[in-house]
Amino acid sequence: MTTSRRPRADARRNYERLLAEADAAFRGGGVTASLEGIARRAGVAIGTLYGHFPNRRTLVGALLRDRNEQLFQLGDRLIAQQSPDALDTWVRAVTEHAATYGGLAVMLADGLDDEASELHASCLRMADVGEQLVAHARKAGALRLDATGADVTTLTTAAASLHEHLSPDAADRLITLTLAGLAPRHSSERHM
Repeated sequence: MTTSRRPRADARRNYERLLAEADAAFRGGGVTASLEGIARRAGVAIGTLYGHFPNRRTLVGALLRDRNEQLFQLGDRLIAQQSPDALDTWVRAVTEHAATYGGLAVMLADGLDDEASELHASCLRMADVGEQLVAHARKAGALRLDATGADVTTLTTAAASLHEHLSPDAADRLITLTLAGLAPRHSSERHM
């Protein structure tokens, strides 16, 4: 019985080391960092990495699991509260989330349309929260009637890319300007 537990404990340690090394590698080099390098720094063979994480998206998904859950909890609270600044709060939170690792924003955007992606379900959930917040903002007269959840997804992807390649301030400016541009143009549009 002791022998059957030891591999599980070793496997768990390997799993945790791989996650820690992947987090460090992705923070330093983006989501395209070498998986072989991650395995080497974790002190395991590449086969061990693939045994736990069959592909890069699975590894990224495992790293994002807790962050995703926190983001979804925020989204649920924002939907329930229906506050005037809910959409702004959501856009900024998703942008920050997507800027966690270089290249993550594009991976998440691709995951939305790729049903085979391990990230698909979480991407759909993010998009759904965005859609609900957009619908509430339109109904409250705070958003143009032609604004969509897809606009919000595009904004967060672009802002996360700016965050990564230019600066957090540039991302913040893009968000501020875009949300202002999505505000109703005419008072008649607010009450349609």
